[in-house]
Amino acid sequence: MNNLNSILIEGNLVRDPLLRSTTKGTQICTMSLASNRYYKQDTGFEKEVSFFDVETWSKLAEACYSKGKKGRGVRVVGRLKQNRWNDLEGKPHSRVTIVAEHVEFRPEFKRDTKQASEPAYDDEFSGDESEEPVLAAAGKELETVIF
Repeated sequence: MNNLNSILIEGNLVRDPLLRSTTKGTQICTMSLASNRYYKQDTGFEKEVSFFDVETWSKLAEACYSKGKKGRGVRVVGRLKQNRWNDLEGKPHSRVTIVAEHVEFRPEFKRDTKQASEPAYDDEFSGDESEEPVLAAAGKELETVIF
């Protein structure tokens, strides 16, 4: 029986996603995201930033590579995976990554100096209040979902 291993995290991409392939041709997209946490300390609030590596596979990897870019907001649902290895000197190393099963991208805003009071969405979003974030789910084409 499997133990529970599930994670939900929101943040912003730290850099543009990277896409590579396995020797059998399966696509893998790796992304790094920063997640902020604010907490009260003494008379003010402190900010704590944590950085996480995320990997996606197959069609989800292709969708994340095409939709993701540095600074874009993202919500990831997946599982934790620990990789272990020994370096050339035999010293053990370990790294925990998030393997995404579901990824949602927040709408991108274009900077428009003419109308600074109203945000302008990219071509994918018309600026309607009815627009929702884009979903990239394993084995599915991109579609619109509600947060």
